[in-house]
Amino acid sequence: MIDPLAHVVFFLTVAATAVMAASAAIQGVRHELDLFGAIVIAVAAAVGGGTVRDLLLGRVPVFWINDLTYLLTAIPVAVAAFVIGARLPSGNGRRLRLLMQFDAVGLALFTLVGIEVALEMQTHPLIAVVIGCITGTVGGMIRDILCNVTPSVLKEDLYATISLIGGGVFVLVEPHMDEPVAIVVCFALMLIARLIVIARFARD
Repeated sequence: MIDPLAHVVFFLTVAATAVMAASAAIQGVRHELDLFGAIVIAVAAAVGGGTVRDLLLGRVPVFWINDLTYLLTAIPVAVAAFVIGARLPSGNGRRLRLLMQFDAVGLALFTLVGIEVALEMQTHPLIAVVIGCITGTVGGMIRDILCNVTPSVLKEDLYATISLIGGGVFVLVEPHMDEPVAIVVCFALMLIARLIVIARFARD
């Protein structure tokens, strides 16, 4: 019997992989990496959070080893984002804003994926929230560290906080509503919160 939730988690993971790869490729453009370097960073960022999650939960081989979908998503998306980013004019903040917008989507998606996987492994809801935050933030940390940038999670811009709060809301509301509805609601809350923070910092 086909598990509908497994399909939801799969599509969320593919979407999160794509947007995180795009953000990393644009970061590569901003730091004058060549295409190969941008692809390497994009793949590391796209699968990094999920890899740490799976290792912590004892899910081995990790998710992308047995399913090429994720690499086959990350690599072409990284190439496309690199080309688009390279065509954008530098010095006006457009690349940075696009990077952060992609990252906001990836943070929300990967947070929810991490929680879903952790709950499926019968972890305590509190641990699931922490696992969700790890899944949502580690990819961005890897991307920024490889580009010699201070990771957003270490700055005062509510990066991890939004993930933790959004994940907490999800585990609270999910038992009381349809799961897809809970996913959409919490995704929207995290995305809107993160975009508000991005807009505020853009004015500073």
